[in-house]
Amino acid sequence: MKRLTEVLTRWGWRAPALVVGALVLLTLPWWGVRVLSHVSYFRARRVEVYGTHFLPPRQVLDRLRIDTTTSIFTDLGVLERRLALDPQIHSARIERRLPGTLLVRIEETLPAALVPTANGLRAADGSGRILPLDPSHVPVDLPVLPARDTALLRLLAEVRSRAPALYEQINTAHRAASSELSLSLANLTVRAPADVSAERLADIVPVERDLSRRRARAIEIDLRYRDQVIARLQ
Repeated sequence: MKRLTEVLTRWGWRAPALVVGALVLLTLPWWGVRVLSHVSYFRARRVEVYGTHFLPPRQVLDRLRIDTTTSIFTDLGVLERRLALDPQIHSARIERRLPGTLLVRIEETLPAALVPTANGLRAADGSGRILPLDPSHVPVDLPVLPARDTALLRLLAEVRSRAPALYEQINTAHRAASSELSLSLANLTVRAPADVSAERLADIVPVERDLSRRRARAIEIDLRYRDQVIARLQ
């Protein structure tokens, strides 16, 4: 107790000032944002959207529901949750750039293929969910399936992620039988077991590369046999 008294005596009036200063610093993130949010200098005058491919930036702005009266110090979590309601948005992160810009970084829910619906062909993601993406208004180049086959959609989504160059070659895909898949690529047909993985499908890439070096072209590649890639040449 004596030691504490000596310390307080030594610091005198400075001790309360230090305590007040520490409190100000600790509470600054709370009251500072509240004060700045009412300063017109920090109103949102510009919104920059990054990461969109199929999603129109205008749709992002409509989801945000902000205008020039909105401060960039508004609760960004609220804005991010608004964007999360859009099925075409997988995730969204918003940052501030002083004095009046919001940076919106989007990760889209990418379509895996076009599938038939009552309203014509529509884009579906890897889980089989129909996305609000109208191919008649948004240019898309996707594989076409004869039905909304969730297993096949999941496979195509994995191929897109792991072997994008191969995915871009796929025009159509369907079940040729209960235990077999058939994929139509740009220049050939691929036959594969129904449980084929994206990694196994990617085995055709080095085969095509090797055939190209030898100036040969396959019209069909068969992956149905374990650890083998059988190419039928033209």
